[in-house]
Amino acid sequence: MKMANPLRGEVLTLYKNLLYVGREYPKGADYFKRRLKAAFLKNKDVKDPEKIRELIARGEFVIKELEALYFLRKYRAMKQRYHLEDDKTK
Repeated sequence: MKMANPLRGEVLTLYKNLLYVGREYPKGADYFKRRLKAAFLKNKDVKDPEKIRELIARGEFVIKELEALYFLRKYRAMKQRYHLEDDKTK
């Protein structure tokens, strides 16, 4: 009988969270999904729990970076809209 890896749940949750965050990726959700799957498949044979934790931490960092990218994009779009309105009133 094969013993389940206790970190498996964390890895699956990370994958699902990355898929969710990747929906708004600038190059498209399909592009992001392909790259994500390739990254996870590349590391599928890693057995060392410490290495798996490092990879999970890297994935969580990627989530934070993507969120920052999206907030910046939204901020720039809002700033541009309001800046255009200010120019029209002058």
